[in-house]
Amino acid sequence: MAWFALARFARAVITILVVVGFAFIVLRLSGDPALEILSNDAPPEARDAFRSAYGLDQPIWLQFFDYMTHVAAGNLGNSMREGRDALTVVIERIPITLALSVPAFLINVLIGIPAGILAALHRNSLLDRGVMFGAVAGFTIPSFVLGLLLVLVFSVQLGWLPSGGARSWHHAILPVLTLGAGGAAVLARYTRSAMLEVLGQPYIRTAHVKGVPWRLVVYRHALPNAAIPMVTIIGFMVGQLIAGAVLVESVFAWPGVGRLLVASVVSRDLPVVQCVLFLIAVTMVTSNLLVDLLYGLLDPRIRRGGQA
Repeated sequence: MAWFALARFARAVITILVVVGFAFIVLRLSGDPALEILSNDAPPEARDAFRSAYGLDQPIWLQFFDYMTHVAAGNLGNSMREGRDALTVVIERIPITLALSVPAFLINVLIGIPAGILAALHRNSLLDRGVMFGAVAGFTIPSFVLGLLLVLVFSVQLGWLPSGGARSWHHAILPVLTLGAGGAAVLARYTRSAMLEVLGQPYIRTAHVKGVPWRLVVYRHALPNAAIPMVTIIGFMVGQLIAGAVLVESVFAWPGVGRLLVASVVSRDLPVVQCVLFLIAVTMVTSNLLVDLLYGLLDPRIRRGGQA
């Protein structure tokens, strides 16, 4: 188990480095921040001084080396627009984003898993078709389209809920529903597929033939063995707690990390963009690492390379 965990940890570190390096290079090649942040009538000397202050006049490989050296020391740079520590700017927005993401995640789990189980237990029934229709609709409709539809119905037509902002808990209802609908749909589909695969196994039929009550067969045999595929998608959703809110926050003018990322990209505030992408990469990779380790605990064959 120790070698299994070490190998997964090394792979996680390499993944983070690749993601950070790719984002760093793309951002540096996509434009000059001095032209966006400074006014149009700024003299060339001011722009040159700005580039020199942030190391933008150096070769890109040297910029990346300096950036990774500072990251290793816990310094993710200063915001070009605000002049403050970029990590502080981002951390201030994280609780606001989690105020949407955590309730949406709970909706995913509390609706998606029971819906998938019920659909599997009533396969080909009207209930199954209804759950799968809702799952397909929630999975295929983009989050920003769903958000605009909810605003059109509940804000414009009915006037029940505000269309944007973050002044009270009423403002969080529509964005939370928008985030939760897609995740619940995905989890319902995965849960149904995992349950159907397990319910078709011989040991399930044997337990049922021996007279074990169907409820116990489901809860003691089917659900535990269907847990591994569900752990995968739940772990992915945990990793998406911050990244998944980018579009929804923009639609509902929610002042979280996602909206900060969009605004920083537009204004070319590279340290803030890099800090957000770094935290997203760390969150997602850490979530996947924990899922891999949990796999190794649930199924010893996985940590032995698939050997029985």
